[in-house]
Amino acid sequence: MLQCQTSASEQGFPVSREEVSSLRLKIEELEGERSRLEEEKKTLEAQLERLTLQGGYDQSKTKVLHMSMNPASAAKQRLREDQARLQEECERLRELVRALERGGPVPADLEAAAGLPSSKEVAELKKQVESAELRNQRLKEVFHTKIQEFRKVCYTLTGYQIDVTTESQYRLTSMYAEHKADCLIFKATGPSGAKMQLLETAFSRTVPELIELHLLRQDSIPAFLSALTLDLFSRQTVA
Repeated sequence: MLQCQTSASEQGFPVSREEVSSLRLKIEELEGERSRLEEEKKTLEAQLERLTLQGGYDQSKTKVLHMSMNPASAAKQRLREDQARLQEECERLRELVRALERGGPVPADLEAAAGLPSSKEVAELKKQVESAELRNQRLKEVFHTKIQEFRKVCYTLTGYQIDVTTESQYRLTSMYAEHKADCLIFKATGPSGAKMQLLETAFSRTVPELIELHLLRQDSIPAFLSALTLDLFSRQTVA
């Protein structure tokens, strides 16, 4: 029935199938609670009847003094009140489920009983969500634009295009590279990229002298990248 009335439900109160299922489960729980109370009542009555048969209590021969605050009477009264309350709540929830399945507006008293927000509150919340999603989308667009701008500036100033390959690994490609596959791979080994380690690649094996001098002896990545830039630039100039 819910599948057949999806369009009608969407035009009415905006409640999902999950919420209807939750209400059904709540009804089942209340029915179970009511059944449990009825079983307890039957158990008490059976115990009383058993005592009567055993001679422990005979209504015709035993004079019963009723206290004004009789615990047994109070327990029975609470039991009756609990049963009535559960029955009433079950009926309200059944009415709410039927209203949701019809797809029509939900009465205000049922909304309050089920703890559901009113239609006006739902509409206001939807507006807030749409506004937040719009702001989030604009921030994403601005962030993407700034990232692209930053990448272009880095490429123009340093001569290297920097790409993130995997977590904590960065690929550097020089604008003067002779082949597209000529690249360097650095891995961050310290917190927040404080230390970087050059990983071996096919291209890094072609510049062992620069690695030996600037990385192993001088321990300077900027000097190594600058020397490599000058070396690649000189090759293109000569060519």
